[in-house]
Amino acid sequence: MGILLFFALLALSAMAGSASRADFSIISSKDLREDDAIMELYELWLAEHKRAYNGLDEKQKRFSVFKDNFLYIHEHNQGNRSYKLGLNQFADLSHEEFKATYLGAKLDTKKRLSRPPSRRYQYSDGEDLPESIDWREKGAVTSVKDQGSCGSCWAFSTVAAVEGINQIVTGDLISLSEQELVDCDTSYNQGCNGGLMDYAFEFIINNGGLDSEEDYPYTAYDGSCDSYRKNAHVVTIDDYEDVPENDEKSLKKAAANQPISVAIEASGREFQFYDSGVFTSTCGTQLDHGVTLVGYGSESGTDYWTVKNSWGKSWGEEGFIRLQRNIEVASTGMCGIAMEASYPVKKGANPPNPGPSPPSPIKPPTVCDNYYSCPESNTCCCMYDFGGYCYAWGCCPLDSATCCDDHYSCCPNEYPVCDLDGGTCLKSSKDPFGVKMLKRTPAKPYWAAAAA
Repeated sequence: MGILLFFALLALSAMAGSASRADFSIISSKDLREDDAIMELYELWLAEHKRAYNGLDEKQKRFSVFKDNFLYIHEHNQGNRSYKLGLNQFADLSHEEFKATYLGAKLDTKKRLSRPPSRRYQYSDGEDLPESIDWREKGAVTSVKDQGSCGSCWAFSTVAAVEGINQIVTGDLISLSEQELVDCDTSYNQGCNGGLMDYAFEFIINNGGLDSEEDYPYTAYDGSCDSYRKNAHVVTIDDYEDVPENDEKSLKKAAANQPISVAIEASGREFQFYDSGVFTSTCGTQLDHGVTLVGYGSESGTDYWTVKNSWGKSWGEEGFIRLQRNIEVASTGMCGIAMEASYPVKKGANPPNPGPSPPSPIKPPTVCDNYYSCPESNTCCCMYDFGGYCYAWGCCPLDSATCCDDHYSCCPNEYPVCDLDGGTCLKSSKDPFGVKMLKRTPAKPYWAAAAA
């Protein structure tokens, strides 16, 4: 918790504190609603978070938002609740702005890969599970990271789960690259526009591993895939599985064995300003944020999940949140945490560390014919042909893709059979499990590609 946030909470809660750290006596309970007092707090908040605006009008607008959030937090913290809210880095954002910036990329769980159910962590009555576990204490959790204003939470959730199982199996805690997933895992995931953890696990398996964060650092924006670093396989996994849905006991069993990727609804205003304690607020099941379950326990008779977020250490309990566990009225768990949980499977050692990768050369576009081309790492697919000549080209965002006969869809190389009736791609005609077909985008003439 930052020094400003500490004293803001001190003022909000009217609790005693160390006067030597700063003098916040100007913000007494009798003048909490006075603009001058809140403005002074606002100036301190701006300095702490190094925030600057273009022009006085924008600063005044942001102050109005800050004031509204301040009063909302103050009112909440006057109640006898199990958790507190605080003036974190989102305090100058309206709730709608916060959702659009940090939760605008929805996790479309209907597009999850079809997979046979796993019974690895299926709970059976009478099983003896630990009363509590914290994978941070066991050395299987890296420091909290910050996704910034990029909707890449799915990549952070995936990476944290892989980092965890890698440490459990090998004893080495290695910080891995979210940026590689953002840049290179583009078959179904969409970088800063969202994605699913299951697809990311599939990418890591098919790619033969994932590079380190040190070698392929995070930028918080969509970039071109660096093929050299994509081929630097520092950590590998063998498979991934889904936890039985809507079953908190099975989720507990899974979390007792390794960190778990989970999806939750994080769009509530109280979630935006969560600061500490066991979160017991009412929240829905419209899953819009990927996080990582890293433990569970109990406090004052309330069971909770310990969840690692990717909004930096200034949010929540040093970047973590404790969500109420064992919700009797909802099998989905608090904020839907038990709905779409999954985890990587790792059986053995990693390949030898390849060391730092050289930068990749700039790739030329994929040539379709004498006039049209597609972006690098795309496959040209004809969208309209006549007399053996293609008059319109489309681009499938995959290397060596299969162009489907409908002249509209395409499939990944590892799922080469087009099931046009089902709209899926299969590994073979007899395979009951597949992935959703991709749609082609129009190719560009050379002059337009060059101008872009």
